[in-house]
Amino acid sequence: MDIEQRQAELIDHFVKKALVNKGSALAPVIVEATSHPSLFAFSEILSVPTVIELEGTESSVLLDVLRLFAHGTWSDYKNNISRLPPLVPDQILKLKQLTVLTLAETNKVLPYDQLMQEIDVRNVRELEDFLINECMYAGVVRAKLNQLRRCFEIQFAAGRDLRPGQLGSMIETLSNWLTTSDNLLVSIKEKIKWADNRSELDKKHRKDIEDRVEDVKKSLAIKLASQGNGLRIELYSITGICWSMCLTYVVAEVTNCEQADMDFRGHDENFSEPGGVMDYEEDRSRPKRRRHPFL
Repeated sequence: MDIEQRQAELIDHFVKKALVNKGSALAPVIVEATSHPSLFAFSEILSVPTVIELEGTESSVLLDVLRLFAHGTWSDYKNNISRLPPLVPDQILKLKQLTVLTLAETNKVLPYDQLMQEIDVRNVRELEDFLINECMYAGVVRAKLNQLRRCFEIQFAAGRDLRPGQLGSMIETLSNWLTTSDNLLVSIKEKIKWADNRSELDKKHRKDIEDRVEDVKKSLAIKLASQGNGLRIELYSITGICWSMCLTYVVAEVTNCEQADMDFRGHDENFSEPGGVMDYEEDRSRPKRRRHPFL
């Protein structure tokens, strides 16, 4: 069960109990409501006719206690402790939880020093235990403890009852937010319209390019069809030239090889003996000559 549904059930329960009690008989109902660990809203109980009737009576202090838990903080209680009844431990715990919620309304980063002063704790260890066990585990806030910066970083905090006169400022804030949202919506619509126009222009430009490409393809196809014979003749001519160049190169290479062979044979005759036979014993110290690979 989420906290909102649980709150609604508890409020309905205590409203019914307040309706059937009057005067001092409302004391136990108010103490029970302000001590309950899961109840953090009291405006509906304050609007019960029997509770409103406490104004100006001997039991009006009960109405002050209920208003303290609806709108006040632990500091408010300490400043008015002389005219308020003593609080039970569960009421003290609840009022300190409500104090954290009040601080979270105006600032999402709460320094440790400020919290220790506002809820009256003595050291950081005690403060962190309170924030973890009584606030985060209770579900009234979602936050992170930043020990390096010595602060409590709020991500979510349950809302408290509206104070007298706070409704007007809240309506103004919501009206400003609504105006800003309307302006933003108009801007978004203009951006969407611009994007649509741009998309249409891009599509048209792409279509024009595709049409031009098709025209070029058709033009080339027509030229190829009309000049096909001429292109084939040119290809045959180029092929013949290539073969002619290849044959010329082969003939030149063969001629060079024959000339090299003749030169080599002339050198061979110069080193031969008069009878045409070389004396092997006399030329043993000379290195053997290798035959030319073309011979």
